[in-house]
Amino acid sequence: MAKKLEVRVPHDLSREEIRQRLDDALVKAREEYAATVGPIEASWQHEDRMQILVTVMGMRFDGNIEIFVEEVVVQLELPGMASFFATKIQDGIQERLGGLIGSQQA
Repeated sequence: MAKKLEVRVPHDLSREEIRQRLDDALVKAREEYAATVGPIEASWQHEDRMQILVTVMGMRFDGNIEIFVEEVVVQLELPGMASFFATKIQDGIQERLGGLIGSQQA
């Protein structure tokens, strides 16, 4: 059974800057992880919401990243087996996204 995961990261950047940083990080992730993770699919559903899909070890991770005025919210559906690692996955997203767009307020 899938488990829902949500990560919130505060920021003090413009929405345009966050979109650019996310796009740049996506290009880098595709280059860096293509051989080990597989395809990373992502598309902007509207200017502040990106749909993402990653398959790792045969498990499909489906979710979205939404930009709000003071925070970015990642929502991810974890496949059954991955739910055992939910805390580790959440911490990893928090750390990487925080490093990418994080506010000094956090």
